[in-house]
Amino acid sequence: MPVNALPERVKLVRGEFSRILENLSVAEPGDLIVEVIDDDANIVARSNPCRFVESAPLLPYWGDLHGQSEETIGTNSARDFYEFARDKAFLDICVHQGNDFQITTEFWNWLNQLSAEFTAEDRFIVFPGWEWSGNTGLGGDRNVLHLHEGRQIHRSSHALVDDLSDIDTDATSAKDLFEALKDEDCTVFAHIGGRYADIKVAHDQRLERAVEVHSAWGTFEWLIQDAFEQGYRVGIVSNSDGHKGRPGASHPGATSFGAYGGLTCVLAPAFSRDGIMEGLRQRHHYGTTGSRVILDTGVEFNSDAELFADDPRLGDIESEIVRTAMMGDILRCAEPEVNFHIEVHGAAAIERVDIRNGLETLEVFRPYSEAELGRRIRVIWEGSEYRGRSRETHWDGSAELSDNCFDSVTPINRYNLDRQFEQTAPGRLEWSAITTGGFGGFEAVLQHPSAGTLKLDTALIKQEIDIAAIGRDELIFENGGIERRIRVFRLPDINPYNALRIERRIGLRDDEGDNALYVRVTHEDGHYSWSSPIYLFR
Repeated sequence: MPVNALPERVKLVRGEFSRILENLSVAEPGDLIVEVIDDDANIVARSNPCRFVESAPLLPYWGDLHGQSEETIGTNSARDFYEFARDKAFLDICVHQGNDFQITTEFWNWLNQLSAEFTAEDRFIVFPGWEWSGNTGLGGDRNVLHLHEGRQIHRSSHALVDDLSDIDTDATSAKDLFEALKDEDCTVFAHIGGRYADIKVAHDQRLERAVEVHSAWGTFEWLIQDAFEQGYRVGIVSNSDGHKGRPGASHPGATSFGAYGGLTCVLAPAFSRDGIMEGLRQRHHYGTTGSRVILDTGVEFNSDAELFADDPRLGDIESEIVRTAMMGDILRCAEPEVNFHIEVHGAAAIERVDIRNGLETLEVFRPYSEAELGRRIRVIWEGSEYRGRSRETHWDGSAELSDNCFDSVTPINRYNLDRQFEQTAPGRLEWSAITTGGFGGFEAVLQHPSAGTLKLDTALIKQEIDIAAIGRDELIFENGGIERRIRVFRLPDINPYNALRIERRIGLRDDEGDNALYVRVTHEDGHYSWSSPIYLFR
Protein backbone atom coordinates (compact mmCIF):
# COMPACT_ATOMS: atom_id res chain seq x y z
CA MET A 1 0.00 0.00 0.00
CA PRO A 2 1.61 3.33 -1.02
CA VAL A 3 2.02 5.97 1.69
CA ASN A 4 1.75 9.57 0.54
CA ALA A 5 4.52 11.95 1.69
CA LEU A 6 6.71 9.11 3.01
CA PRO A 7 10.35 10.11 2.43
CA GLU A 8 12.69 7.63 0.76
CA ARG A 9 15.33 8.13 3.46
CA VAL A 10 15.27 9.17 7.11
CA LYS A 11 18.46 9.90 9.06
CA LEU A 12 18.31 8.76 12.67
CA VAL A 13 20.89 10.37 14.95
CA ARG A 14 22.50 8.33 17.70
CA GLY A 15 20.77 9.10 20.97
CA GLU A 16 17.58 10.30 19.26
CA PHE A 17 14.74 8.24 20.74
CA SER A 18 12.26 8.56 17.88
CA ARG A 19 11.45 10.48 14.73
CA ILE A 20 7.85 11.45 13.96
CA LEU A 21 6.96 11.93 10.29
CA GLU A 22 4.08 14.33 9.83
CA ASN A 23 1.32 14.58 7.21
CA LEU A 24 1.45 10.96 6.01
CA SER A 25 -1.66 9.48 4.40
CA VAL A 26 -2.89 6.52 2.38
CA ALA A 27 -5.15 6.59 -0.64
CA GLU A 28 -7.26 3.52 0.09
CA PRO A 29 -8.37 1.23 2.95
CA GLY A 30 -6.18 -1.70 3.93
CA ASP A 31 -3.51 -2.99 6.29
CA LEU A 32 0.00 -1.58 6.34
CA ILE A 33 3.31 -2.61 7.95
CA VAL A 34 6.23 -0.18 7.79
CA GLU A 35 9.79 -1.53 7.60
CA VAL A 36 12.98 0.40 8.29
CA ILE A 37 15.86 -0.75 6.04
CA ASP A 38 19.50 0.23 6.49
CA ASP A 39 22.04 1.02 3.77
CA ASP A 40 22.90 -2.68 3.48
CA ALA A 41 19.26 -3.62 2.78
CA ASN A 42 18.80 -5.20 6.22
CA ILE A 43 15.43 -4.83 7.94
CA VAL A 44 16.29 -3.21 11.28
CA ALA A 45 12.76 -2.47 12.50
CA ARG A 46 9.23 -3.48 11.59
CA SER A 47 6.01 -1.89 12.79
CA ASN A 48 2.93 -3.58 14.12
CA PRO A 49 0.09 -3.84 11.56
CA CYS A 50 -1.79 -0.58 10.98
CA ARG A 51 -5.32 -0.71 9.59
CA PHE A 52 -6.93 2.07 7.53
CA VAL A 53 -10.70 2.20 7.04
CA GLU A 54 -13.01 4.78 5.51
CA SER A 55 -15.16 4.95 8.64
CA ALA A 56 -15.78 2.99 11.83
CA PRO A 57 -18.08 3.43 14.84
CA LEU A 58 -15.29 2.24 17.17
CA LEU A 59 -11.54 2.76 16.92
CA PRO A 60 -8.71 0.92 18.75
CA TYR A 61 -6.79 2.67 21.53
CA TRP A 62 -3.84 0.99 23.23
CA GLY A 63 -3.29 1.25 26.95
CA ASP A 64 -1.39 0.02 29.97
CA LEU A 65 -3.98 0.46 32.69
CA HIS A 66 -1.82 -0.62 35.61
CA GLY A 67 1.65 0.40 36.78
CA GLN A 68 3.53 1.98 39.68
CA SER A 69 6.24 4.55 40.37
CA GLU A 70 8.84 5.29 43.02
CA GLU A 71 6.29 6.92 45.33
CA THR A 72 4.88 3.42 46.04
CA ILE A 73 6.91 0.38 44.91
CA GLY A 74 8.43 1.38 41.58
CA THR A 75 11.20 3.27 39.81
CA ASN A 76 11.10 6.93 38.70
CA SER A 77 8.39 9.43 39.56
CA ALA A 78 4.71 9.40 38.68
CA ARG A 79 5.35 12.28 36.26
CA ASP A 80 8.12 10.25 34.57
CA PHE A 81 5.67 7.34 34.45
CA TYR A 82 3.14 9.26 32.35
CA GLU A 83 5.79 10.92 30.19
CA PHE A 84 7.28 7.53 29.32
CA ALA A 85 3.83 6.12 28.48
CA ARG A 86 2.98 9.03 26.20
CA ASP A 87 6.33 9.96 24.67
CA LYS A 88 8.30 6.69 24.67
CA ALA A 89 5.80 3.82 24.56
CA PHE A 90 3.33 5.89 22.47
CA LEU A 91 0.33 4.67 24.44
CA ASP A 92 -3.12 6.15 24.05
CA ILE A 93 -4.23 5.35 27.63
CA CYS A 94 -2.37 4.95 30.90
CA VAL A 95 -3.31 4.63 34.59
CA HIS A 96 -1.09 4.79 37.67
CA GLN A 97 -2.16 2.07 40.11
CA GLY A 98 -0.17 2.30 43.31
CA ASN A 99 -0.74 -0.02 46.27
CA ASP A 100 -3.38 1.73 48.33
CA PHE A 101 -1.65 1.10 51.67
CA GLN A 102 1.30 3.18 50.39
CA ILE A 103 -0.69 6.08 48.92
CA THR A 104 -0.73 9.05 51.26
CA THR A 105 -3.41 11.70 50.94
CA GLU A 106 -0.81 14.09 49.53
CA PHE A 107 0.25 11.57 46.87
CA TRP A 108 -3.37 10.76 45.98
CA ASN A 109 -3.99 14.48 45.45
CA TRP A 110 -0.83 14.67 43.31
CA LEU A 111 -1.96 11.71 41.18
CA ASN A 112 -5.24 13.53 40.61
CA GLN A 113 -3.38 16.65 39.51
CA LEU A 114 -1.25 14.59 37.12
CA SER A 115 -4.22 12.77 35.60
CA ALA A 116 -5.92 16.09 34.89
CA GLU A 117 -2.72 17.61 33.50
CA PHE A 118 -1.82 14.71 31.18
CA THR A 119 -5.30 14.02 29.84
CA ALA A 120 -5.69 15.55 26.39
CA GLU A 121 -8.58 14.35 24.24
CA ASP A 122 -7.56 12.85 20.90
CA ARG A 123 -3.99 12.48 22.17
CA PHE A 124 -3.57 10.81 25.56
CA ILE A 125 -6.08 9.68 28.21
CA VAL A 126 -5.34 9.18 31.91
CA PHE A 127 -7.79 8.01 34.56
CA PRO A 128 -7.29 8.71 38.29
CA GLY A 129 -6.74 5.21 39.66
CA TRP A 130 -5.46 3.06 42.49
CA GLU A 131 -5.01 -0.59 43.41
CA TRP A 132 -7.10 -1.92 46.26
CA SER A 133 -4.49 -4.26 47.76
CA GLY A 134 -6.38 -6.45 50.19
CA ASN A 135 -5.29 -9.95 51.08
CA THR A 136 -6.69 -12.82 49.01
CA GLY A 137 -8.87 -14.09 51.85
CA LEU A 138 -10.64 -10.73 51.81
CA GLY A 139 -11.04 -10.71 48.02
CA GLY A 140 -7.55 -9.91 46.74
CA ASP A 141 -6.22 -7.20 44.45
CA ARG A 142 -8.62 -4.98 42.49
CA ASN A 143 -7.88 -2.00 40.25
CA VAL A 144 -10.13 1.05 40.33
CA LEU A 145 -10.40 3.57 37.46
CA HIS A 146 -12.35 6.75 38.23
CA LEU A 147 -13.88 8.84 35.47
CA HIS A 148 -13.24 12.11 37.36
CA GLU A 149 -10.68 13.58 39.74
CA GLY A 150 -11.37 14.37 43.36
CA ARG A 151 -12.85 11.05 44.43
CA GLN A 152 -12.19 9.35 47.76
CA ILE A 153 -9.63 6.55 47.86
CA HIS A 154 -10.89 3.58 49.90
CA ARG A 155 -7.75 1.81 51.09
CA SER A 156 -7.57 -1.82 52.14
CA SER A 157 -5.52 -0.56 55.09
CA HIS A 158 -3.29 2.30 56.28
CA ALA A 159 -0.36 -0.10 56.79
CA LEU A 160 2.28 2.32 55.44
CA VAL A 161 0.28 5.55 55.74
CA ASP A 162 0.95 7.42 58.98
CA ASP A 163 -1.91 9.91 58.63
CA LEU A 164 -4.97 8.13 60.04
CA SER A 165 -7.38 11.05 59.69
CA ASP A 166 -9.35 9.29 56.94
CA ILE A 167 -9.08 5.72 58.24
CA ASP A 168 -12.87 5.55 58.53
CA THR A 169 -13.02 5.58 54.69
CA ASP A 170 -11.08 2.29 54.44
CA ALA A 171 -12.69 -0.74 52.81
CA THR A 172 -11.15 -3.73 54.54
CA SER A 173 -12.68 -6.38 52.25
CA ALA A 174 -13.54 -6.50 48.55
CA LYS A 175 -17.22 -6.61 49.48
CA ASP A 176 -16.75 -3.40 51.45
CA LEU A 177 -14.92 -1.90 48.47
CA PHE A 178 -17.81 -2.60 46.09
CA GLU A 179 -20.25 -1.17 48.60
CA ALA A 180 -18.14 2.01 48.95
CA LEU A 181 -17.96 2.40 45.15
CA LYS A 182 -21.59 1.58 44.36
CA ASP A 183 -22.50 5.20 43.52
CA GLU A 184 -19.16 6.11 41.93
CA ASP A 185 -18.56 6.76 38.22
CA CYS A 186 -15.81 4.16 37.93
CA THR A 187 -14.92 0.69 36.72
CA VAL A 188 -12.98 -2.13 38.38
CA PHE A 189 -10.97 -5.11 37.20
CA ALA A 190 -9.50 -8.05 39.13
CA HIS A 191 -5.70 -8.39 39.28
CA ILE A 192 -3.24 -11.18 40.09
CA GLY A 193 -0.17 -9.87 41.89
CA GLY A 194 1.44 -10.80 45.16
CA ARG A 195 -2.11 -10.99 46.52
CA TYR A 196 -4.23 -12.66 43.85
CA ALA A 197 -7.88 -11.73 43.37
CA ASP A 198 -10.41 -14.33 44.48
CA ILE A 199 -13.48 -13.35 42.50
CA LYS A 200 -15.40 -16.21 44.09
CA VAL A 201 -15.13 -14.37 47.42
CA ALA A 202 -16.42 -11.09 46.02
CA HIS A 203 -17.67 -9.72 42.69
CA ASP A 204 -20.01 -6.89 41.73
CA GLN A 205 -21.30 -7.03 38.14
CA ARG A 206 -22.19 -3.33 38.27
CA LEU A 207 -18.53 -2.37 38.75
CA GLU A 208 -16.19 -5.27 37.99
CA ARG A 209 -16.28 -5.47 34.21
CA ALA A 210 -13.01 -7.30 33.48
CA VAL A 211 -10.33 -9.64 34.76
CA GLU A 212 -6.63 -9.18 34.09
CA VAL A 213 -5.27 -12.44 32.62
CA HIS A 214 -1.72 -11.20 32.08
CA SER A 215 0.77 -8.80 33.66
CA ALA A 216 4.47 -8.78 34.45
CA TRP A 217 3.55 -11.20 37.24
CA GLY A 218 2.67 -13.85 34.64
CA THR A 219 -0.27 -15.29 32.71
CA PHE A 220 -3.40 -16.30 34.62
CA GLU A 221 -6.07 -17.79 32.40
CA TRP A 222 -7.50 -19.51 35.46
CA LEU A 223 -8.97 -16.14 36.47
CA ILE A 224 -11.29 -15.94 33.44
CA GLN A 225 -12.08 -19.62 34.04
CA ASP A 226 -13.10 -18.75 37.62
CA ALA A 227 -15.42 -16.12 36.16
CA PHE A 228 -17.03 -18.63 33.77
CA GLU A 229 -17.54 -21.11 36.62
CA GLN A 230 -19.38 -18.42 38.58
CA GLY A 231 -21.45 -17.30 35.58
CA TYR A 232 -19.91 -13.80 35.56
CA ARG A 233 -19.90 -11.72 32.39
CA VAL A 234 -16.52 -9.99 32.26
CA GLY A 235 -14.05 -8.91 29.61
CA ILE A 236 -10.33 -9.65 29.39
CA VAL A 237 -7.61 -7.06 29.94
CA SER A 238 -3.81 -7.34 30.08
CA ASN A 239 -1.49 -4.77 31.63
CA SER A 240 1.96 -4.56 33.17
CA ASP A 241 1.73 -3.69 36.86
CA GLY A 242 5.26 -2.63 35.98
CA HIS A 243 7.57 -1.45 38.76
CA LYS A 244 10.35 -0.11 36.52
CA GLY A 245 8.74 3.08 35.20
CA ARG A 246 8.17 1.71 31.68
CA PRO A 247 4.40 1.49 31.11
CA GLY A 248 3.71 0.07 27.67
CA ALA A 249 7.21 -1.44 27.39
CA SER A 250 7.62 -3.26 30.68
CA HIS A 251 10.56 -5.67 30.63
CA PRO A 252 10.86 -7.76 33.82
CA GLY A 253 14.68 -7.53 33.92
CA ALA A 254 16.73 -9.24 36.61
CA THR A 255 13.84 -9.97 38.99
CA SER A 256 11.41 -12.74 39.85
CA PHE A 257 8.94 -11.21 37.42
CA GLY A 258 8.82 -13.78 34.64
CA ALA A 259 6.88 -12.01 31.91
CA TYR A 260 6.79 -8.94 29.71
CA GLY A 261 4.01 -6.54 30.69
CA GLY A 262 0.75 -6.71 28.76
CA LEU A 263 -1.39 -4.21 26.86
CA THR A 264 -5.12 -3.66 26.50
CA CYS A 265 -6.69 -2.50 23.23
CA VAL A 266 -9.96 -0.66 23.91
CA LEU A 267 -12.45 -0.34 21.04
CA ALA A 268 -14.07 2.99 21.83
CA PRO A 269 -16.46 5.46 20.18
CA ALA A 270 -14.25 8.46 20.99
CA PHE A 271 -10.68 9.23 22.04
CA SER A 272 -11.82 10.74 25.33
CA ARG A 273 -12.32 9.64 28.91
CA ASP A 274 -16.02 9.09 28.32
CA GLY A 275 -15.35 7.12 25.14
CA ILE A 276 -12.65 4.90 26.67
CA MET A 277 -14.75 4.29 29.79
CA GLU A 278 -17.67 3.23 27.61
CA GLY A 279 -15.43 0.74 25.79
CA LEU A 280 -14.26 -0.70 29.12
CA ARG A 281 -17.77 -0.98 30.53
CA GLN A 282 -19.07 -2.66 27.38
CA ARG A 283 -16.14 -5.17 27.43
CA HIS A 284 -15.25 -3.96 23.91
CA HIS A 285 -11.55 -4.68 24.34
CA TYR A 286 -8.89 -7.35 24.05
CA GLY A 287 -5.64 -8.08 25.84
CA THR A 288 -2.17 -9.08 24.69
CA THR A 289 1.08 -10.02 26.40
CA GLY A 290 2.65 -6.84 25.02
CA SER A 291 2.27 -7.03 21.24
CA ARG A 292 0.02 -4.71 19.23
CA VAL A 293 -2.07 -6.91 16.96
CA ILE A 294 -5.33 -6.47 15.12
CA LEU A 295 -7.90 -8.85 16.62
CA ASP A 296 -11.58 -8.94 15.75
CA THR A 297 -14.24 -11.46 16.72
CA GLY A 298 -17.93 -11.37 15.99
CA VAL A 299 -21.12 -13.38 15.67
CA GLU A 300 -23.65 -13.39 12.84
CA PHE A 301 -27.21 -14.61 13.32
CA ASN A 302 -29.63 -15.98 10.75
CA SER A 303 -32.57 -14.56 12.70
CA ASP A 304 -33.17 -11.69 15.09
CA ALA A 305 -31.19 -11.61 18.35
CA GLU A 306 -31.63 -9.28 21.33
CA LEU A 307 -28.57 -7.17 22.19
CA PHE A 308 -28.57 -5.67 25.69
CA ALA A 309 -27.12 -2.23 26.41
CA ASP A 310 -25.78 -3.66 29.70
CA ASP A 311 -25.94 -6.90 31.64
CA PRO A 312 -29.68 -7.72 31.88
CA ARG A 313 -29.09 -9.15 35.36
CA LEU A 314 -28.73 -5.55 36.54
CA GLY A 315 -32.44 -4.92 36.08
CA ASP A 316 -34.52 -3.15 33.48
CA ILE A 317 -31.91 -2.83 30.69
CA GLU A 318 -32.62 -1.46 27.25
CA SER A 319 -32.13 -3.74 24.26
CA GLU A 320 -32.31 -3.73 20.48
CA ILE A 321 -32.79 -6.31 17.75
CA VAL A 322 -29.63 -7.13 15.79
CA ARG A 323 -28.17 -9.69 13.40
CA THR A 324 -24.52 -9.22 14.42
CA ALA A 325 -22.50 -8.90 17.64
CA MET A 326 -18.92 -8.03 18.63
CA MET A 327 -16.59 -9.01 21.45
CA GLY A 328 -17.99 -8.11 24.85
CA ASP A 329 -21.64 -8.04 23.79
CA ILE A 330 -24.38 -9.82 25.77
CA LEU A 331 -27.25 -11.23 23.70
CA ARG A 332 -30.28 -13.49 23.83
CA CYS A 333 -30.94 -15.59 20.75
CA ALA A 334 -33.19 -18.48 19.71
CA GLU A 335 -30.81 -20.11 17.22
CA PRO A 336 -29.14 -23.43 18.10
CA GLU A 337 -26.06 -22.43 16.04
CA VAL A 338 -24.33 -19.15 15.14
CA ASN A 339 -21.57 -18.06 12.78
CA PHE A 340 -18.45 -17.08 14.74
CA HIS A 341 -15.83 -15.15 12.79
CA ILE A 342 -12.26 -14.40 13.81
CA GLU A 343 -9.75 -12.08 12.20
CA VAL A 344 -6.12 -11.70 13.32
CA HIS A 345 -3.24 -9.71 11.88
CA GLY A 346 0.00 -9.63 13.85
CA ALA A 347 3.57 -8.49 13.43
CA ALA A 348 4.66 -12.14 13.77
CA ALA A 349 3.41 -15.36 12.23
CA ILE A 350 0.42 -17.06 13.86
CA GLU A 351 1.21 -20.37 15.52
CA ARG A 352 -2.31 -21.36 16.61
CA VAL A 353 -5.78 -20.09 17.50
CA ASP A 354 -7.69 -21.68 20.37
CA ILE A 355 -11.43 -21.27 19.77
CA ARG A 356 -13.33 -21.51 23.04
CA ASN A 357 -16.81 -21.57 24.49
CA GLY A 358 -16.29 -20.74 28.14
CA LEU A 359 -14.34 -23.56 29.78
CA GLU A 360 -14.38 -25.72 26.64
CA THR A 361 -11.83 -25.51 23.83
CA LEU A 362 -13.84 -26.23 20.69
CA GLU A 363 -10.90 -26.30 18.28
CA VAL A 364 -7.18 -25.65 18.04
CA PHE A 365 -6.67 -24.12 14.60
CA ARG A 366 -3.22 -24.10 13.02
CA PRO A 367 -2.91 -22.22 9.73
CA TYR A 368 -0.41 -24.66 8.20
CA SER A 369 -0.84 -28.30 7.22
CA GLU A 370 1.13 -31.41 8.17
CA ALA A 371 2.65 -31.40 4.67
CA GLU A 372 4.16 -27.93 5.25
CA LEU A 373 6.22 -29.00 8.28
CA GLY A 374 10.00 -28.78 8.07
CA ARG A 375 13.12 -28.90 10.25
CA ARG A 376 11.88 -26.36 12.81
CA ILE A 377 10.77 -27.64 16.24
CA ARG A 378 9.76 -25.89 19.44
CA VAL A 379 10.24 -26.96 23.04
CA ILE A 380 7.97 -24.96 25.37
CA TRP A 381 7.96 -24.98 29.17
CA GLU A 382 5.08 -23.30 30.97
CA GLY A 383 2.88 -23.02 34.04
CA SER A 384 3.27 -22.11 37.70
CA GLU A 385 3.42 -23.79 41.09
CA TYR A 386 0.16 -22.37 42.45
CA ARG A 387 -1.90 -19.17 42.48
CA GLY A 388 -0.19 -17.13 45.15
CA ARG A 389 3.14 -15.40 45.71
CA SER A 390 6.32 -17.41 44.94
CA ARG A 391 4.46 -19.11 42.12
CA GLU A 392 7.61 -19.36 39.97
CA THR A 393 8.36 -22.71 38.34
CA HIS A 394 12.06 -23.31 37.74
CA TRP A 395 12.95 -24.99 34.45
CA ASP A 396 16.75 -25.13 34.67
CA GLY A 397 17.91 -27.95 32.44
CA SER A 398 19.36 -29.15 29.16
CA ALA A 399 18.44 -30.58 25.78
CA GLU A 400 20.68 -33.01 23.95
CA LEU A 401 20.41 -34.51 20.46
CA SER A 402 21.64 -37.96 19.49
CA ASP A 403 22.37 -38.70 15.79
CA ASN A 404 21.43 -35.12 14.85
CA CYS A 405 22.59 -31.53 15.43
CA PHE A 406 21.14 -28.08 15.95
CA ASP A 407 21.67 -25.87 12.91
CA SER A 408 20.42 -22.94 14.99
CA VAL A 409 18.74 -22.35 18.35
CA THR A 410 16.65 -19.31 19.36
CA PRO A 411 15.19 -18.64 22.84
CA ILE A 412 11.49 -17.87 23.23
CA ASN A 413 10.35 -15.34 25.86
CA ARG A 414 13.77 -15.09 27.44
CA TYR A 415 12.98 -11.92 29.35
CA ASN A 416 15.33 -12.54 32.31
CA LEU A 417 18.60 -12.02 30.42
CA ASP A 418 20.72 -12.74 33.50
CA ARG A 419 19.66 -16.39 33.22
CA GLN A 420 21.81 -18.78 31.19
CA PHE A 421 20.85 -19.82 27.65
CA GLU A 422 23.79 -21.39 25.84
CA GLN A 423 24.45 -23.89 23.09
CA THR A 424 27.44 -25.73 24.54
CA ALA A 425 27.91 -28.23 21.67
CA PRO A 426 26.44 -28.82 18.18
CA GLY A 427 23.79 -31.04 19.73
CA ARG A 428 23.51 -29.68 23.29
CA LEU A 429 21.71 -26.73 24.88
CA GLU A 430 21.74 -25.61 28.53
CA TRP A 431 19.52 -23.02 30.19
CA SER A 432 18.19 -21.49 33.38
CA ALA A 433 14.57 -20.29 33.22
CA ILE A 434 11.41 -19.62 35.19
CA THR A 435 7.75 -19.33 34.26
CA THR A 436 5.02 -17.65 36.29
CA GLY A 437 1.98 -18.92 34.43
CA GLY A 438 3.15 -18.00 30.93
CA PHE A 439 5.62 -19.84 28.75
CA GLY A 440 9.22 -19.84 27.58
CA GLY A 441 11.38 -22.26 25.68
CA PHE A 442 13.39 -22.50 22.50
CA GLU A 443 13.08 -23.02 18.80
CA ALA A 444 15.60 -25.25 17.05
CA VAL A 445 16.31 -25.84 13.38
CA LEU A 446 17.53 -29.42 13.07
CA GLN A 447 20.27 -30.50 10.71
CA HIS A 448 18.12 -33.51 9.73
CA PRO A 449 14.30 -33.29 9.97
CA SER A 450 13.64 -36.77 11.41
CA ALA A 451 16.86 -38.43 12.54
CA GLY A 452 17.82 -39.30 16.10
CA THR A 453 16.38 -38.51 19.49
CA LEU A 454 15.97 -35.44 21.72
CA LYS A 455 16.67 -35.84 25.43
CA LEU A 456 15.16 -33.21 27.78
CA ASP A 457 16.49 -33.06 31.32
CA THR A 458 14.89 -30.74 33.90
CA ALA A 459 14.17 -31.22 37.59
CA LEU A 460 10.45 -31.64 36.85
CA ILE A 461 10.42 -33.48 33.53
CA LYS A 462 12.91 -35.87 32.00
CA GLN A 463 11.98 -37.21 28.59
CA GLU A 464 13.55 -38.85 25.55
CA ILE A 465 11.70 -38.15 22.30
CA ASP A 466 12.04 -39.71 18.88
CA ILE A 467 12.60 -36.78 16.49
CA ALA A 468 10.45 -38.49 13.85
CA ALA A 469 7.53 -38.48 16.32
CA ILE A 470 7.52 -34.66 16.62
CA GLY A 471 4.69 -33.37 14.43
CA ARG A 472 2.10 -30.64 14.04
CA ASP A 473 0.11 -31.82 17.07
CA GLU A 474 2.08 -31.18 20.23
CA LEU A 475 3.53 -33.80 22.55
CA ILE A 476 2.62 -32.80 26.12
CA PHE A 477 4.47 -33.89 29.27
CA GLU A 478 2.59 -32.84 32.43
CA ASN A 479 3.89 -32.36 35.97
CA GLY A 480 1.18 -31.02 38.30
CA GLY A 481 0.97 -27.40 39.44
CA ILE A 482 -1.10 -25.05 37.28
CA GLU A 483 -0.57 -26.35 33.71
CA ARG A 484 3.04 -27.06 34.64
CA ARG A 485 4.34 -28.94 31.62
CA ILE A 486 6.58 -29.16 28.57
CA ARG A 487 5.16 -29.15 25.03
CA VAL A 488 7.08 -30.18 21.90
CA PHE A 489 5.87 -29.70 18.32
CA ARG A 490 7.01 -28.97 14.76
CA LEU A 491 6.50 -25.93 12.51
CA PRO A 492 7.03 -25.16 8.82
CA ASP A 493 10.49 -23.86 7.95
CA ILE A 494 8.74 -20.63 6.93
CA ASN A 495 5.32 -19.73 8.32
CA PRO A 496 3.80 -17.03 6.06
CA TYR A 497 0.55 -16.72 8.03
CA ASN A 498 0.78 -13.35 9.81
CA ALA A 499 -2.88 -12.72 9.06
CA LEU A 500 -5.91 -14.97 8.83
CA ARG A 501 -9.67 -15.03 8.82
CA ILE A 502 -11.63 -17.97 10.21
CA GLU A 503 -15.36 -18.60 10.33
CA ARG A 504 -16.95 -21.44 12.25
CA ARG A 505 -20.50 -22.62 12.80
CA ILE A 506 -20.78 -22.93 16.60
CA GLY A 507 -23.48 -24.97 18.29
CA LEU A 508 -24.85 -23.31 21.42
CA ARG A 509 -25.57 -25.18 24.63
CA ASP A 510 -29.22 -25.62 25.57
CA ASP A 511 -28.76 -25.12 29.31
CA GLU A 512 -29.55 -21.87 31.10
CA GLY A 513 -25.95 -20.71 31.25
CA ASP A 514 -23.98 -18.50 28.89
CA ASN A 515 -22.13 -19.44 25.77
CA ALA A 516 -18.95 -17.35 26.11
CA LEU A 517 -17.29 -17.35 22.69
CA TYR A 518 -13.71 -16.07 22.58
CA VAL A 519 -10.25 -16.90 21.26
CA ARG A 520 -6.68 -17.04 22.41
CA VAL A 521 -4.13 -16.48 19.65
CA THR A 522 -0.52 -17.68 19.99
CA HIS A 523 2.00 -15.82 17.87
CA GLU A 524 5.42 -17.18 16.90
CA ASP A 525 7.20 -14.29 18.63
CA GLY A 526 6.02 -15.69 21.97
CA HIS A 527 3.01 -13.41 22.48
CA TYR A 528 -0.59 -14.27 23.32
CA SER A 529 -3.69 -12.22 22.54
CA TRP A 530 -7.19 -12.81 23.95
CA SER A 531 -10.53 -11.47 22.78
CA SER A 532 -13.14 -10.58 25.37
CA PRO A 533 -15.98 -13.13 25.23
CA ILE A 534 -19.27 -12.64 23.43
CA TYR A 535 -21.94 -13.80 25.88
CA LEU A 536 -24.91 -15.60 24.29
CA PHE A 537 -27.80 -17.21 26.10
CA ARG A 538 -30.78 -19.05 24.65
